[in-house]
Amino acid sequence: MVNGDTGTSLLSMRGIVKGFSGVAALKGVDLDVRAGEVHCVLGQNGAGKSTLIKILSGAYQPDAGEILWNGEPVIISSPFAAIGLGIATMYQELDVVNGLTIAENIFLGHETATMGVLNRRRATRETRELLTRLGHGDLSPNREVGTLSAAGKQIVSMARALSHDTRLIVMDEPSAVLDAEEVRNLFRVVHELTAQGIAVIYISHRLEEIRQIGDRITVLKDGMSVASDLEVASTPTPELIHLMTGRTLEHAFPPRPGVAADAPVVLDVEGLSLRATFADVSFQVRAGEVVGLAGLVGSGRSEILEAIYGARKPTAGTVRLGDRLLKPGSVRDAVSAGIGLSPEERKSQGLLLEEPLYRNVTLSTIARFARLGVLDERRERRATAEQLDALEVRPSNPDRLAGTLSGGNQQKIMLARWLVHGTKVLLLDEPTRGVDVGARAEIYALIRRLAEAGTALVVVSSEIEEVLGLADRVLVISDGRVIETTDASAIDEHGVLDLVMKGTAA
Repeated sequence: MVNGDTGTSLLSMRGIVKGFSGVAALKGVDLDVRAGEVHCVLGQNGAGKSTLIKILSGAYQPDAGEILWNGEPVIISSPFAAIGLGIATMYQELDVVNGLTIAENIFLGHETATMGVLNRRRATRETRELLTRLGHGDLSPNREVGTLSAAGKQIVSMARALSHDTRLIVMDEPSAVLDAEEVRNLFRVVHELTAQGIAVIYISHRLEEIRQIGDRITVLKDGMSVASDLEVASTPTPELIHLMTGRTLEHAFPPRPGVAADAPVVLDVEGLSLRATFADVSFQVRAGEVVGLAGLVGSGRSEILEAIYGARKPTAGTVRLGDRLLKPGSVRDAVSAGIGLSPEERKSQGLLLEEPLYRNVTLSTIARFARLGVLDERRERRATAEQLDALEVRPSNPDRLAGTLSGGNQQKIMLARWLVHGTKVLLLDEPTRGVDVGARAEIYALIRRLAEAGTALVVVSSEIEEVLGLADRVLVISDGRVIETTDASAIDEHGVLDLVMKGTAA
């Protein structure tokens, strides 16, 4: 519900244009945000949302257009200028410093000082007040941020935003790393902020969240605002999807053809354990089968994949690929055997953001493109171009830097790497995090095509509906243990959550 004066815009952006090296990122975007409302900005990856946010935060300057703040024209020349106006931005990639305490992070750049001396007592007191305001008064201001969960780090980022005289908070995919309970707490905080007259720009690919949290919607497509001032309550989801993609997505998940009874076992995990993380995990995956791991954030799902891939050395158990016993804790052995991993944090763990696409795609098979110790970059580019076309990556230039792509296209690059490799087992951790509804459907279809071609897949997702929609079989994980194994068609989201909660309480 909108609070405050609904007749006057706190922020108005008119005809915003921005280009990079002759390529137009924004072609004329309009956005109006009122005090005390949650204004949702929707659009596919590459629609211009990130560029718009960076202009609002002062990181970029528009080539054309105007920005009005409380009806007055302003120039947001830098992030400091944005903060001075009362605009705070929480990016999807949280900008916290792990080596500093919570209090030090919150007041970084505007430390409280008395007579030129840092006033730690005041910073600690104000940090405690901010954390209490956000419903996390149990966190110690002196705790090191690097020890916090992703949800905890997000609270620190939000507290930092509120440590200024903030009137507008931009939240970019704030729920991407949160479980269901943490999302509910996030929504509670957002409602409290808007009740105080603070405006929120909320960016999310999860349309069900928009229904729960939003007041009005602006939709971007191809760098333009194709719809604005849409009321959440009266705008059907199919209309939003059509506005974003230009098409109707009738079936989110491709049909499951089933796995042949005589399909060979490709991956065999037996008694896999990692001290204090997960224990006695056993399962098999057949050729052409998709196995999903469902559970809450922190249940050990990602760590299980990393142990199979060799990125973590298990304290017990074995991993076999066919008849081959893999060396524990050896990524080299896993990759050479035919296992690939698309990690949860693709930007920090999977991609070389400052390297071209062809180098990212051929990374795991680089020896194949070498002759007498010299890389044949022409062959690298050619192989990459074939995958970019097959996966409909846009733009499809093999020389483009990976860091310039949208989230959906970056995920496709991760998949392209393993397609070039000829992977037998593909481990997918949060394959659609930060991916728009159109690209999400494309990734779902690709997963199904890989399974039909005989690839064995293991999928982890915080969205239980996604696990159930993609998988043939589901392993329900709670506190690092497999508490149930069942056909995906035999259980629903409520059933999974019921098992998880019972497992947690046990």
